[in-house]
Order: sequence, then structure tokens, then C-alpha cells
Amino acid sequence: MNITVFCSAYSLDDRYTAPAAEFARLLGEGGHTLVWGGSNAGLMGLLADGVKAAGGRLVGVQVELLKHKGYDGADEFVVTRDLAERKAQLLMRADAVVVLVGGLGTLDEVTEVLELKKHALHEKPVVVLDTEGFYAGLRTQLERMDAEGFLPRPLGELITFADTPAEVFEQLKA
Repeated sequence: MNITVFCSAYSLDDRYTAPAAEFARLLGEGGHTLVWGGSNAGLMGLLADGVKAAGGRLVGVQVELLKHKGYDGADEFVVTRDLAERKAQLLMRADAVVVLVGGLGTLDEVTEVLELKKHALHEKPVVVLDTEGFYAGLRTQLERMDAEGFLPRPLGELITFADTPAEVFEQLKA
């Protein structure tokens, strides 16, 4: 399975990196392909290293502006003109989308994927690994949107949340 992962490119505390490393190990050992932003920095680099060490395949999709931070060990590396093209490539190459901790770029990516799914422009599973309750605020907001009629489809059809890396893979199999 090609799993596109949105996450931070910053170096983070162990409470965030340890679950990401476990996720990377499970992804690689499962024979899956990581499709990610292509960076060697921070959590993105840690994720790629872990997948590669566990025997997985790597497909990096990097924007021209940031190609100097590209991961050297990718099996395939794509450079896009801009962030919009990068997001389109990341989704196009995915069988599923997983969201790890991240900042504004990650939030932008996941909300675009949800907007496209809302309109049935894709039906790929979207699973958030909610490490340390990092996405509790996003979950609460989405639940409110669902409860108050702002979503045309039930929230559970758009996105699910997992507490552990193993639970992410359980949800992807379901």
C-alpha cells in the first residue's frame, strides 16, 4: 500500500518522535511504501530513515523551493513547481493518508484532503495518529461541524483518529 504521510519537518520531543518511529517501523515491515514530503529534516527525515531501515520503499515529493532539504535515499524523488502541485502529487500517489504531528503545512494538507473527500473527489482513508492528544482541538472542531450540520457526509466517512501506530494500521485494514 502507498501511504502518504503528512507531518512536521521540525525536530521534536521524544513524546512525538517515538510514536512516529514506531509507525515508520510498522510501515516498512508491512512492505508498504512511504509517500511523503521528501525532506531529510526533523520528523520527516526520522520517518524516512525508519521506513527504509525496516525494508519499506520511499517516494519523496518535494517542492522546488525546498529541494535542498531533499532526502538522498529515496527510491523515487519528484520535484514539483509549487505547494499546490506537491499536495496533488501526494494525494494522487496515495492509497491512504496518515497524519502525524505537524504544523501549519500539515494542517493545510489534511484540510485540503478532507475538502476533496467531502466532495467525493477521492475515497482514500484518512487516519490521524493523535499522539499525546495533539489533534484533540481539531477533532473537537470536526465533531462540532458534524453535529451542527456543516458536513455533507458523516465525519467517520471522512477521517478517523487513532491513539497508537498499531491502531492506524488496524484502521487502514478495516
